[in-house]
Amino acid sequence: MSALFLQVQAALILQPTSTPRHKTLGTRIHAGIQLTSLLCFLGAFTIIEINKGDHPHFISPHGILGLITVIFVVLQALVGIAQFFFPVSVFGSVDAGKRMYKYHRWTGYVLLLLETALVLAATQTGALAIPTWSVVLTLLIILAGIAPRIKKQKLGFPVSS
Repeated sequence: MSALFLQVQAALILQPTSTPRHKTLGTRIHAGIQLTSLLCFLGAFTIIEINKGDHPHFISPHGILGLITVIFVVLQALVGIAQFFFPVSVFGSVDAGKRMYKYHRWTGYVLLLLETALVLAATQTGALAIPTWSVVLTLLIILAGIAPRIKKQKLGFPVSS
């Protein structure tokens, strides 16, 4: 849950940026928070896998979703690092790296939904004593806080006048 919290905070850091200086600073903070979140995801995944011992792995919806989520979070992080810190080396130019931002944003929002599904699936494993309704309520509040801040034009949608 802490990794999901960090991901939300990292997304919210970028939402209000307007000047080039604020965008650069916001992106650097975003990258730092996302790195911390990635370490939380990898740490949790590693600890769970070690603690499972000889028990079967990736048989529950939570286990399968966890594996898929960790893979996509790592890929998302690599693309984000490449497009901001190494756009010329990876994409050929800074402009080509900037063209990836729309897809990086889309993927980030899709990952957020995948991560919420992962948390919900965790309540069904029997390993946590957290009632599903409390997780659903918390996730709805999180999504309600993020949704109004999404700039549709940055996702490639036309701006309505």
